[in-house]
Amino acid sequence: MQTEKKIFALDIGTRSVVGIILEEKDNFFKIVEVLSIEHKERAMVDGQIHDVLAVSETIIKVKQQLEKRHGPLTKVCVAAAGRALKTQLAQSSIDIHGKPLMTQDDILHLELSAVQQAQALAAEKQQAENSIHYYCVGYSVLHFKLDDEEIGSLVDQQGHTATVKIIATFLPKIVVESLLSALKRSNLEMEALTLEPIAAINVLIPPSMRRLNVALIDIGAGTSDIAITEGGTITAYGMVPTAGDEITEAISDALLLDFPSAEITKRSVSENDSIEYTDILGYSSKISRNELIAQISNSIHHLAHTIATEITQLNQGRPPKAVMLVGGGSQTPELASYLATALNLPENRVALRGISAIEHIEFNTEEKYGPELVTPIGIAIAAKKAPVQYVTAYVNSQPVRLFEVKTLTVGDCLLATGLKISKLYGKPGMAMMIQINDQTVTIPGQYGEAPLILINGEPCSFDTPISNNDELTIKTGKDGLSASITISDLVDYSCPKTIYINDKLIQIPVTVLKNGEKVEKNEPVIDRDNITIIEHSSLRDLIQNNQESWQVSLHQFHIILNGKKTYFPIFSSKVMANGQEVKSSYIPSEGDKINFISPKEVTWKDICEKKYLPRDQHIVITFNGQEVKLSKKQIVAYRNGEELEDHSIICSGDSISYKTLENSNFIFQDLFRHIEVNMPKNAGGNFHLLKNGEATTFYNQIQAGDALEIHWPDAIH
Repeated sequence: MQTEKKIFALDIGTRSVVGIILEEKDNFFKIVEVLSIEHKERAMVDGQIHDVLAVSETIIKVKQQLEKRHGPLTKVCVAAAGRALKTQLAQSSIDIHGKPLMTQDDILHLELSAVQQAQALAAEKQQAENSIHYYCVGYSVLHFKLDDEEIGSLVDQQGHTATVKIIATFLPKIVVESLLSALKRSNLEMEALTLEPIAAINVLIPPSMRRLNVALIDIGAGTSDIAITEGGTITAYGMVPTAGDEITEAISDALLLDFPSAEITKRSVSENDSIEYTDILGYSSKISRNELIAQISNSIHHLAHTIATEITQLNQGRPPKAVMLVGGGSQTPELASYLATALNLPENRVALRGISAIEHIEFNTEEKYGPELVTPIGIAIAAKKAPVQYVTAYVNSQPVRLFEVKTLTVGDCLLATGLKISKLYGKPGMAMMIQINDQTVTIPGQYGEAPLILINGEPCSFDTPISNNDELTIKTGKDGLSASITISDLVDYSCPKTIYINDKLIQIPVTVLKNGEKVEKNEPVIDRDNITIIEHSSLRDLIQNNQESWQVSLHQFHIILNGKKTYFPIFSSKVMANGQEVKSSYIPSEGDKINFISPKEVTWKDICEKKYLPRDQHIVITFNGQEVKLSKKQIVAYRNGEELEDHSIICSGDSISYKTLENSNFIFQDLFRHIEVNMPKNAGGNFHLLKNGEATTFYNQIQAGDALEIHWPDAIH
């Protein structure tokens, strides 16, 4: 007969049902018997019972065989499979422009909105009609963003847009309901319920260790279940649909074995240096352990990489401090080493954990069990010690039943009711649109108020814990008022700006027009008004509107050069603000001292130099032993028909035309434009022209460096 201290537990897996009998005495557990029976057909998919009749048939077989040796079994401890948990990424953003500083309640509202989006996405993926058919068993914030820049905390922050990205984990309600149906058909009553990851963690990672960031991986046949601890709690759950069967299939392909034979071979790899097998063609062969591992290494790498990727995502983009492996698939050769490499961890930070790591347990059997038994034992112990409870709360008098896998809060109740968190806040007031200097500006209305939340009549927040039978009252926040402003809200009338221009005190006025009419500062503004603010902000605007009264000008020197208007900033007036040169677009500040400096006189030579116009060409020769510089014009310029010289004064606005003379060579005759030649007193007869000692003429070309002479013969007495 079953005694009160005996515990019957079932681990209902993808491939088989494992039944275990434990005996509890003085907080010590003894394994009395373990029995595993495989399903006849594929009745389980990803932790969810798809064929209740087929699963209950296997449960009945396990129950009946155990009852032969241990008496009637009527109550059982079970677990909802970790692989049934659904993980979903989501994010939520709100406009915070113009709002008060963000509070913790505002941030929780933002987080819960993101969780609701994740809940809807999870339901959509499963083609569910209602997202509240999922229990949220936990969520973690991946990061906050303020105006698209990642930030550590949104508390007391201001900006335009606040965003949170979360990863949430959900358990479909149908998983629990189908489990209850299968047990009922097997004439079993659920004594206690837990989640498989919680079961394994409770026996391998006690609360004292949960402050550490540790990942527990339960690698089964079809899936690998993941649970992560940190800060004293379980922070995330996950699953990847890749596990031991992938390795079995790789062995089947490599050795030409059917699936059952490949499974037997896989189990013997860890214990033997060589493996004998018979393939589907009837040939018997032998292969070493290392050779087989080499042939299936790609599949092992893929399994390790897939698990590592999911762990990193669940752990907010970073590897954990350590990884524990349990389940039959964890014995895959070299998997721990490959996983350590994929997570960039030392090999001694990834380890298999068998039932020997479970405290306060002993065996009443000589059979050896490995890590595949950790979860079934954990189910029996955890379901008894820390069963998952249902909590009933009432939201606006409507009952809400919650799956207590973590500390439940007011926010969890709202998620379970299906109320849209964003709709609990009051609507913002109507905005108005106005034109300010031809630019459309939106004036927002007041933001709506936060909802009033009462727990048992007392004010509370989203993160307030709840207890069984708590009464919650939710009142939607009041809507905000419509936008209301006056002209003074748009224009600063505090005092006119005062500046000094050439030591004269000047006040800069501001004029405002509403729909073309001048208005005072207390005039109200309504939707679609056209506001014109006349403010002479730059020096250019100031001078243009007050040139006569202030007797100053912004002189921009320019001329018409061969029909083209050309500006010369260097010859323009200079504007000095507080001793520093500024541009005419300078916006003066209160008390600025502005001075205008007129330019100096400009000559044609100055213009030519700034435009790089070659006014003349020149060469240097020697005449009678002395150096002489010869020059001639290259361009000729006219203003109003008058030829300009280098020293001619040029005024702004002058129209000047110029042309370039043909480039002609110098001849001997050009010498006489630069020197005066006098005939010697004792000269007689005709003179002779010499170039570099040889006879030449007035019209012969000369070049730089030539030596020119005029030779006069002596007079005959």
